[in-house]
Amino acid sequence: MVEDSKLKSLSRMPKTRGPYISVITNHKINLTIRGVVLFSIGVFLALVLNLLQVQRNVTLFPPDVIASIFSSAWWVPPCIGTASAVIGLMYPCIDRHLGEPHKFKREWSSVMRCVAVFVGINHASAKVDFANNMQLSLTLAALSIGLWWTFDRSRSGFGLGLFIAFFATLVTQLLVYKGVFQYTSPDFLYVRSWLPCIFFAGGITMGNIGRQLAMYECKVVQEKAHQD
Repeated sequence: MVEDSKLKSLSRMPKTRGPYISVITNHKINLTIRGVVLFSIGVFLALVLNLLQVQRNVTLFPPDVIASIFSSAWWVPPCIGTASAVIGLMYPCIDRHLGEPHKFKREWSSVMRCVAVFVGINHASAKVDFANNMQLSLTLAALSIGLWWTFDRSRSGFGLGLFIAFFATLVTQLLVYKGVFQYTSPDFLYVRSWLPCIFFAGGITMGNIGRQLAMYECKVVQEKAHQD
């Protein structure tokens, strides 16, 4: 009887150590996996979108740069992949910090449609002929805001999108000013005026992908908490 009571008391004791370590370990592993997935998606989109821009003769790299493997052309996809990973991990983190979990259209079909619209916006900037750059910029601005309204609608998403657009445009200006690469017919301080719209839409797109990936980590943690 005494041994039975001891066993019952031990079974009622909270198992803090094992579940705690497993949750922390899973969080780190899932964070790494999400970063790798976001990096890969960013590299893939960079290659596809850069192909559209080169076909349109929008982006020009110097001939000696293309000839060398250590040129400015090779680092573009890895840089965009790294930025995509940072953005995709930042969005759910900001949501948790603000206490505003994003619940609007949280399914993979919506995320894939968001990616398709983002590629379509880039395709329009590269393929569709507009009367002037102002008309192109206004059209892309409307499409980018429409993308946010259709697939995001969060204040944090809109704010981060604006910050990403401003910061990425500033970095692009510095790179063009340093002669790393150039744009044909720049109309806004060495770059094209519609670039902030593309960066804004890209931030919203990668943010939605990052949020969707983070949702599975939360489900796994909750399921393990119930099991323990």
